Amino acid sequence: MTQQALIVIDVQNDYFAGGLFPLWNSEAVLEQTLRAVSHAKAQGIPVLLVQHVADTSQGKAPFFNPDSEGVAIHPRLLALVPDAPVVIKQAADSFWETSLEQHLRRLNISKITLCGMMTHNCVTHTALSRSADAYEVGILSDACTTVSEILHLIALSAIRNRIPLLSTDDWIAAV
Repeated sequence: MTQQALIVIDVQNDYFAGGLFPLWNSEAVLEQTLRAVSHAKAQGIPVLLVQHVADTSQGKAPFFNPDSEGVAIHPRLLALVPDAPVVIKQAADSFWETSLEQHLRRLNISKITLCGMMTHNCVTHTALSRSADAYEVGILSDACTTVSEILHLIALSAIRNRIPLLSTDDWIAAV
């Protein structure tokens, strides 16, 4: 039996209205993400949260600065899965120098489904990570966003020949 996990990448306050770098369609994507997380919880599928924290060793970053309100994971997501492991990263690839792989191994995961922000950067870099090669990977295309609709669609088009794309509805129906 395939053991799977849902990985939610960078759903953080700076990407929403009032944050330092609001993204296109972030509220609608949050709703889809919450639907996927709720379903995962109901099915006993582990949910892992990834949080980008800027490396400020070279000075203040444009967003996601440590100890800022913007770096925090969105409160609605945290309220839904308050005990989910949080993987801290400082690069686009959620596996790079993080604890993600250790969590997945501990849970005996063989399949990962990704959603989150930003489609063209952290979502795709995580999906294409050399570390991700050890897993069956999918992306919830309607539970991801980036700076604009066109960039979101370009990123999905570029990755679809390597990584399966699913709607949240299709993923929910399949698990």
